[in-house]
Amino acid sequence: MKQLLLLFSPILLFISCEKPKENSTTQATEYSLVWSDEFNEGTMPDTSKWSYDIEGNKWQWGNQELQAYTKARPNNIKISEGNLIITAEKEEFLDPVSNKKFDYTSTRLISKGKGDWLYGKFVVRAKLPSGRGTWPAIWMLPTDWEYGDWPKSGEIDIMEHVGYEKDSIYASAHTEAYHHSIGTNKTKSIAITDAESNFHEYIVEWGPEEYSVYVDDQKYFTFKNEHKTYKQWPFDKRFHLLLNIAVGGMWGGMKGIDENIWPQSMYIDYVRVYQKQ
Repeated sequence: MKQLLLLFSPILLFISCEKPKENSTTQATEYSLVWSDEFNEGTMPDTSKWSYDIEGNKWQWGNQELQAYTKARPNNIKISEGNLIITAEKEEFLDPVSNKKFDYTSTRLISKGKGDWLYGKFVVRAKLPSGRGTWPAIWMLPTDWEYGDWPKSGEIDIMEHVGYEKDSIYASAHTEAYHHSIGTNKTKSIAITDAESNFHEYIVEWGPEEYSVYVDDQKYFTFKNEHKTYKQWPFDKRFHLLLNIAVGGMWGGMKGIDENIWPQSMYIDYVRVYQKQ
C-alpha cells in the first residue's frame, strides 16, 4: 500500500503519476511520499485506501445536516477522467442504517484504518461545489480517540467552505480548550475567488510543535503547541483523512438552502501524504 518516493527525483515522480500535475508545493527534500491516490484507475475509490462513513446518519452528524451519506453509490461518488467526484444530490432516500427518510444524499469518504499518520504534509488538490447550502470539507480526525470523544481528541480542518460565502476558505483547530461550542474556536479564512471554478491545493503541514494550513503556496493559519495538556494540544496521536460534502447544517445552512442548485460536486484530482524521514 505504501510507497517511498524521493521528491527531488523528477523521473520517479513522473512514473508515479499518469498525468502531469501543476501548482504542487511539495517539492521539498525533507519530505518523502508515503501514501497517495491519483484517482487514475477504476470507477470507484480504492477500497484498500478508503472506506465510507455512514453511521452518523442516525444522528445527523451532530450538526443538523440534511444529507444521508451513502456507500459506494454512483449517484454520490465515482472516479472519472482522473478525478474523484463526490456529489451531493437532492432526492428522496430511505437510509438503511437509520431507517430514516432524507431529502439529500452525499458521500463521506475516510482513510481510517487504511491511511493513518502521526505528523506529515497532506496535500489535496480539489475544485469545490457552489451554491447556498453546500458545505464541503477536507479534514482530519483522530483514529483512536485516546483522549476521549469530540472535541477532546482533536480535529484538524484543512479546508471548509460554505456556499453562501463563495470566495472564502476556512482552516480551523478543534480541541477541548478551543472549539466553537464554548466560543474559543481557533479559525481563519482566506479569500480564494475561484475555488468553485478552478483546482487548488489544500495543504496542512503538521509536526510536534505546530501545524500550518495553506492554499497552494500561501500559508494563512497556524496552530501552535502550547506545551500544556492534551486539552490544548491533542495532536500527538495518529489521525486520518476525511472528504465529504454536507448539505445545510448549523453552518452550511445558516443562510438557507437554494433548492435549485443540485446536484453539486467536489472534484478531487489527487491526495498525497508526505512524511519526514
